[in-house]
Amino acid sequence: MSKELENIYRERVDFSKLKTAFPIPDLLAIQKLSYAEFLQMELLPEERKDSGLQAAFKDSFPVSDFKETTQLDFISYSIGDWECKCGRLKGVENSRGRCNGCGTLLPADVELTEQEICPYCGAMKKIEIQDCDYCGDKVGLKMKYKPTECLQKGYTYAVPLRLKIRLISWDKDPETKTKKLRHIKEQEVYFGEIPLMTEKGTFIFNGIERVVVSQLQRSPGVFFRQGEGKGFYIGKIIPYRGAWVEFEYDSKNVLFVRLDRKKKFLVSVFLRALGFGSDEAILRLFYEVYKIFPEGGKLYWELNENLVGKIAGENVVDPKSKKALIQSKGKINSEQYQKLKECKIKKIALLGKEFKGAFSLSSINELVKAKEEISEDQLEELRNLKEPFEIFFPEKDKFDDIIVNTLKKDSNKDTNQALAEIYRKLRPGEPHTMESAHNMFTNLFFNDKRYNFSRIGRLKMNIKLSMDRSLEEKTLSPLDFVEVIKYLLRLRGGEGSLDDIDHLGNRRVRSVGELVENAFRIGLTRMERTIKEKMTVSSDLPSAMPQDLINSKPVIAALKEFYGSSQLSQFMDQINSLAEVTHKRRLSALGPGGLSRERAGFEVRDIQSSHYGRICPIETPEGPNIGLISSLSCYARVNDFGFIETPYRKVKNGKVIDYVKILHPGASSHKVGEIVEKDKLLKNVGKTKDGKRKQLPVIEPCCFYLTAWEEEQYNIAQANAPVDEKGNFIDENISARQAGNFKFIPRNQINYMDVSPKQLVSLSTSLIPFLEHDDANRALMGSNMQRQAVPLLRPEAPFVGTGMEHLIAKGSKDVITCKRTGVVEFVDAERILVRVDEKEGAKEYELGTDLYLLIKFLRTNQNTCVNH
Repeated sequence: MSKELENIYRERVDFSKLKTAFPIPDLLAIQKLSYAEFLQMELLPEERKDSGLQAAFKDSFPVSDFKETTQLDFISYSIGDWECKCGRLKGVENSRGRCNGCGTLLPADVELTEQEICPYCGAMKKIEIQDCDYCGDKVGLKMKYKPTECLQKGYTYAVPLRLKIRLISWDKDPETKTKKLRHIKEQEVYFGEIPLMTEKGTFIFNGIERVVVSQLQRSPGVFFRQGEGKGFYIGKIIPYRGAWVEFEYDSKNVLFVRLDRKKKFLVSVFLRALGFGSDEAILRLFYEVYKIFPEGGKLYWELNENLVGKIAGENVVDPKSKKALIQSKGKINSEQYQKLKECKIKKIALLGKEFKGAFSLSSINELVKAKEEISEDQLEELRNLKEPFEIFFPEKDKFDDIIVNTLKKDSNKDTNQALAEIYRKLRPGEPHTMESAHNMFTNLFFNDKRYNFSRIGRLKMNIKLSMDRSLEEKTLSPLDFVEVIKYLLRLRGGEGSLDDIDHLGNRRVRSVGELVENAFRIGLTRMERTIKEKMTVSSDLPSAMPQDLINSKPVIAALKEFYGSSQLSQFMDQINSLAEVTHKRRLSALGPGGLSRERAGFEVRDIQSSHYGRICPIETPEGPNIGLISSLSCYARVNDFGFIETPYRKVKNGKVIDYVKILHPGASSHKVGEIVEKDKLLKNVGKTKDGKRKQLPVIEPCCFYLTAWEEEQYNIAQANAPVDEKGNFIDENISARQAGNFKFIPRNQINYMDVSPKQLVSLSTSLIPFLEHDDANRALMGSNMQRQAVPLLRPEAPFVGTGMEHLIAKGSKDVITCKRTGVVEFVDAERILVRVDEKEGAKEYELGTDLYLLIKFLRTNQNTCVNH
């Protein structure tokens, strides 16, 4: 007798006033995307970007011996074994979909929707993945052990890493030093096992589930801060890897530079070492130089814009019409200057008082020394000269007389002397040659193996100094240093702005991929040393193969050291699902290259206006780590440069505009991936002549992510600002954020609007009902204590929730989610069988059934159990 099934689910009633159209992004993306970018496992060698493992290998190779007769070159690497069940169909390219419409091999990270839309041509249901002709299976990553086996047996969840290496040998003539090619050998070398991330964003190392916590660290770039005393400023150039440079000046208006936080030099010594050898070359970098022509007892000024406001020393007439353009002792205005340009007059005599405060650029006929102020008596003598000379005005210039004062204290006269002084101070006691001094200075800043300013540093420098250099320039040029000095000098005149080092525009996230890459590079450096020693010592080098020279033990040891004992590789907090997902989204200011609890002050721990929508202001530990360990906000994401972004809705003329991303254009004229206004899109897609509706485009809601420095340029309204049905603001003045401060701003001046009130807080905090009524200290305790709750064997839904519960359960990957739509055929304590719908397109060889295995009483890190 069939029984009617009882509805055991509690009825959910949503009382929220604000409905958010934008889904919360993947909660584990910060871990998964970072590690995928590091491995680039599913890409072909020619498709890989110069980052992660690829960049580490390219920077370490080629490796040559000391005689330069043998060289090891890196060609490519492969991770894991990609094959079907029978092993006949192999290769990572066969695991990826190919569009039959345009023939493009789709990238590995493309997420296909139910319609299977090609992101290149927009074709629907035309993407095909190759099947094996023998077993009918698709190519996949073949794993020796599953994650559950690794946990039970104490293994590391890892895949093999193989390198394709080329060994080149030459015969070198001892007399002529010419090289003749002996042989080229290529070989694929097994390099070792590299840990793989599980679907849950964790690593299984020696049978223990671990999480690599992301680090919040000072960004590379150029920074300016207040020095000791009013009017004193310090400029710092901080690279990703390499020597720091710090510019500062003293009370006597002399500019100094500190290299690698060690010795202090005059800036002129540093500039000479960079290639600006003479005093004249340095002065031309900073001051505007004017050419003066002495003729007939008068001093003529070369025609340029700086003549405006100066007093003419004689009448000036038009050479053709003989009309008077400027009267003697009359001030030259901008109109007169334009007329002078039209008449092609090249120089004009000026009164003597216009040369007050002028300095000579170079020595003039023993009358005036270089870098010295020209007196009235000297000026009279200069009138009788026959050759032109050059002058500049330090006190009238925005850079003042700092550079002149610095040059006066400098006894060096050229580049070689400057290099020798730097070598003596940085390496005291060591004898030097010009070659060794030059090599040391070049390696300090211009050797890309020792100095890496990085794409992030270049981006920050471009923004700060309004430059337009390529982000691929990993080292600094001499002119970059000059621009930094100029900005520092302009700060004294009130131009420019100082940087807050705790602002999230100046702090970036180093995620798991970057942290593992740094550990990998340490191992590669050790390996490089052993390879060079083997090449030098080995007696049977002519018959050696690449595998005889490569010893990967230092690299694998460095990886094991990182995963096993690094401060950022932590035992996963597995008390409950919330604790797991929070641990993976945690940001730590501690760790290698970061802060220490003892040295961290109040400023670093404090809440910043730039944290809005990026870092939760509530969730942080109590005790010595307060403020140093924090959590990402619900909607926050980390961009390609490591800066945290938060989403906003666009506002135009007081109206909130909904934007959508085109997944499939349908009958519209838009392209795949284009972002358009939703209202305009729906208006354009009308009906055909016979009254049938055109094919609607497939769309998804879209918002605009901004970094901390980008949002400071805009006025941003809160999510709860009242709007009518059409999206127009109801109130005339809206409470909005402007550069971190809340102000009432006219609605027509609003640029963006928050996506949701939840975007301010983290996942733990968003689970607290009526959070806005709680004291901040109690909310902090509540958000921390929820992670300490041991789950019940029979879980129960909360009577009062916030609507985030199911999102966290699903996002943590602790619950089983159905891969394809279908009907549940069979359920028992260990597995679920789902019969797949016909529209999902199961192949003939497939059973058309998906099997889901349940976890039964699995031990956690905290000695509790997980049971589905």
